[in-house]
Amino acid sequence: MIAALFVETNGVYFGLPNVDPWDQKRDARLYAGPWPVVAHPPCERWGRYWGGGPMLAKTPRQKRKGDDGGCFAAALAAVRTWGGVLEHPADSHAWKAFDLNAPPCDGAWVSADFVGGWTCRVEQGHFGHRARKGTWLYANLVSLPSLPWNPSAAKVRLDDGFHSKEERQRMRGQRSAGDAIECLGKRERLGKRERLATPLPFRDLLISIAESAARREAA
Repeated sequence: MIAALFVETNGVYFGLPNVDPWDQKRDARLYAGPWPVVAHPPCERWGRYWGGGPMLAKTPRQKRKGDDGGCFAAALAAVRTWGGVLEHPADSHAWKAFDLNAPPCDGAWVSADFVGGWTCRVEQGHFGHRARKGTWLYANLVSLPSLPWNPSAAKVRLDDGFHSKEERQRMRGQRSAGDAIECLGKRERLGKRERLATPLPFRDLLISIAESAARREAA
């Protein structure tokens, strides 16, 4: 049995006989064991656009980097205490904030901290996501699997930001806001729900990593 923390209500972790899902209503910050965990703490205030998208005005003062109500801290503590794995977007500012070593871009597990944690970078495009969706994992007290470290073949854009100097220059050359939006829309990008979705094969991988914590303890 494992616990899935900070997951979507009635999402991919619900209805599984070996998973105890903790959604917003249950408040995963209160999880006190005893199962190993898969943790998906909110990433909105830790990612590349923590203050809002690149098309928005200046960041409102009330928005602060890392202001997630203690969710990442609780998820990290749960993984360190009960074993399991935590997932966040690649380049998450949470790694630096919690003194975790950033994983290399070319893959492989590396030591994350001084309490036995490990971290790596993997792309969810290898597991069925339509975008490459670079992802950082933090794991502790588990068996570490070998993963596909190379870039995935997914081509769909993950967000509405500028992804190259050329795209930024094209945007600046547009004559109106409407033209700018049309420029961004010429290449397919994913909606918010699909961006955040966890492909089933990736979910199963994370569950198997968490379950290995229980097997290690039994051994």
